[in-house]
Amino acid sequence: MKALMIRGNRPRRLSILAIVLPSIMCFQSAMAETRTDRSGKQVVETVCVGCHESGKDGAPRIGDQAEWAKRASHGLGAVTEHAITGIRKMPAHGAYASLSDLEMSRGVAYMVSGGAAIDPSKPYSSPSQMTGAQLVKARCSECHGSGKEGAPRIGNMDDWKPRLQVGVDNLVTSAIRGHNAMPARAGMANLSDSDLRSAVIFMVVPQKP
Repeated sequence: MKALMIRGNRPRRLSILAIVLPSIMCFQSAMAETRTDRSGKQVVETVCVGCHESGKDGAPRIGDQAEWAKRASHGLGAVTEHAITGIRKMPAHGAYASLSDLEMSRGVAYMVSGGAAIDPSKPYSSPSQMTGAQLVKARCSECHGSGKEGAPRIGNMDDWKPRLQVGVDNLVTSAIRGHNAMPARAGMANLSDSDLRSAVIFMVVPQKP
């Protein structure tokens, strides 16, 4: 990331980075420690079963290993990306925007393997569709620009500092799951965890577009 350097404001910018960067750097490991993701079996039995049990709208059925093998031949990353962003009649994140990309990956692993696979510890895919600046401009600024309903304002460290005490990872989790008046994934189910992370980081320390 290229920090936005404002004349006469360099000390403040550096102090903000000193607070934020450590949280950003430990994002991946902290996510595994602080967020409880469902197992592939749980995801399939509570979400995927709605379409994949009966083969609704052409969805490969649970247990039909021949059909799953065809899709897996393109790579588990590709299958997971389609599950995250949506494909044909399948809605993004299986119409459950609060599912994490890791949970989607686990659901894919479970169905592709017929329930034999061990749950992955990292997502097979978390496709980035837009930059943090683009997403904030298109969606997040609606509330975070003015602080609507208590939303922390973009670039306002007084608003973000208390929230950063629990780490950037928890802020991203809140964006994924939804928090108070904010819907899961800001109401855009096709956004990946990577997209949301980029948006959170941009709002804390705005960058050049």
